[in-house]
Amino acid sequence: MSSSGFEPTIFSRIIAREIPATIVAETEHIIAFLDIAPKAPVHVVITTKDPQYQNVVELAAGNPALLAELVSVAERIAAERTNGQFRLVFNTGAAAGQTVFHVHAHVLGSQEPTEYLGEDSLGAL
Repeated sequence: MSSSGFEPTIFSRIIAREIPATIVAETEHIIAFLDIAPKAPVHVVITTKDPQYQNVVELAAGNPALLAELVSVAERIAAERTNGQFRLVFNTGAAAGQTVFHVHAHVLGSQEPTEYLGEDSLGAL
């Protein structure tokens, strides 16, 4: 366990720059990077730098301002990469496909306005 009492996740290790990632946005509290197994032409993972929240429900209850910042960063990334049209997906719990228990969202979209993201893009994220 880390000194904060939380086992480091892959996201914590990316934040600490222990694992390389293509970082596309960063604030004091949020980091966003390209997904290594994209499910859409644009697939960016956005997470908090605070590991205490395992999912979006915990984040909304514990720090709604941080959730608002995460959504704001997602909107900015979408404006830059998807012409502002995007999906913002949070998986909550293993049965819902969450594999990293450090709150994060997936920005899914396309750079082409005519390219439609079908329901299959909501598969395992």
